[in-house]
Amino acid sequence: MNKIWTVLLKPKPWVSALLLLFFFVAFLYLGFMDYLSPIREFLNSDNLSFKFGEIHVSVYILTKALIFIAILFWVVGVVSGFVEKRIKLIKGLKESNKALITKAFQSVIYFIAFLLALNFLGIDLTAFAFLGGAIGIGIGFGLQKIASNFISGIILLFEKSVQKDDLIELNDGTFGTIRHTSARYTLIETFDGKEIMIPNEDFVINPVINWTYSNRKGRIELKLGVSYKSDIKKAKELILEAAKEHPRCSVDPEPTCVLTDFADSSVNFLLFFWVDDVIQGRYEPKSDVMFSIWDKFKANGIEIPFPQQDIYIKNPEALK
Repeated sequence: MNKIWTVLLKPKPWVSALLLLFFFVAFLYLGFMDYLSPIREFLNSDNLSFKFGEIHVSVYILTKALIFIAILFWVVGVVSGFVEKRIKLIKGLKESNKALITKAFQSVIYFIAFLLALNFLGIDLTAFAFLGGAIGIGIGFGLQKIASNFISGIILLFEKSVQKDDLIELNDGTFGTIRHTSARYTLIETFDGKEIMIPNEDFVINPVINWTYSNRKGRIELKLGVSYKSDIKKAKELILEAAKEHPRCSVDPEPTCVLTDFADSSVNFLLFFWVDDVIQGRYEPKSDVMFSIWDKFKANGIEIPFPQQDIYIKNPEALK
């Protein structure tokens, strides 16, 4: 008994479809056999009718319209649910992107159903021309940015240039991880815990650095100098050794150390090394490598100079 009540109160989609098809066929049969003529004439009589401008409205027309609209929106609901399930099965899209596509499809299909319902009711769509023009002006002026951000969000959705958990950097110095993408804005969480909502338009019209677009590797650059009295070949060897010993240093590509110039007070080197996952940060491995270089230079007698100037007096007697 409980199962019967469950089927009646919460029918499955195929059960609802069969019931709807049965009533639809029965309604067509009764209308074809002219059994519904007395009911149609009664509901369409002047006593049960009224006029709205030039539009004649009766109970029969309203009943027919309600039945049509119910069937129309039921079909739209079934189609929308079917498409939503298919979208969820797509493996190449993020969950947020799937939700955005589903909402966009539902908005379009329900808008089409609304237009069909108005047409079936006999409402002249040209009456909405003025309203449509006003809406167009509103979008052109007041809603311009909202429309631009919405379209930019769709562009980002299909391009996949920025996605959830990407590490990005903007022109204004904003640096953080993307946590959420919506139709209007993209939420970025910075390293100090701030959550910044950036309009989608900024990701389309401005340059954006995506540190994790194709891979998560990141390069670290370190400048340092040694004294002219030091063994610069040994210094280069120790610098590379300090980088390779760090656990987060990438094996491929290997660290690189080059001599850049002979400066006024030091011989300058430039160290490049990579980390496999830039999401985990770059400052900590850079700091660790600098500490290691300091210890290795101290143990091997290599001096890191500081800027200084020597003054030679040609005639010390003149000072007296």
